[in-house]
Amino acid sequence: MWFVFALLSAVFAALTSILAKVGIDGVNSNLATAIRTVVVVAMAWGMVFLTNAQSGLSAISKKSWIFLILSGLATGASWLCYYRALQIGEASKVVPIDKLSVVITLVLAFIFLHEEFTAKSLIGCVLITAGTLIMVL
Repeated sequence: MWFVFALLSAVFAALTSILAKVGIDGVNSNLATAIRTVVVVAMAWGMVFLTNAQSGLSAISKKSWIFLILSGLATGASWLCYYRALQIGEASKVVPIDKLSVVITLVLAFIFLHEEFTAKSLIGCVLITAGTLIMVL
């Protein structure tokens, strides 16, 4: 089931890029990011209440709060940079560079989470990086 959600995530991320590129025309990138964020917040809290998950708030540990907040800050920084890049660059070049996050994530997961880094992972990282360079240059 995780694969279906991951694939849907990729489809929605692709739609996000195209819709954002059209929508950001003539709009300050920071303002556009703020508008997008309000929509995401409304959707996320809507799902929390729809699934009756709000009761879990009190059970969240201090460590989880810290890391979720840090993750939120990283997401905000990513979105601000992404929207600015998308506003001044071509979507067909911005998006592949943004997707280098896959390679960076694999490296960080190896370093900080001690996840396995196999020959297959290394080949995948090299291919993603090479593909990105081919698309952008």
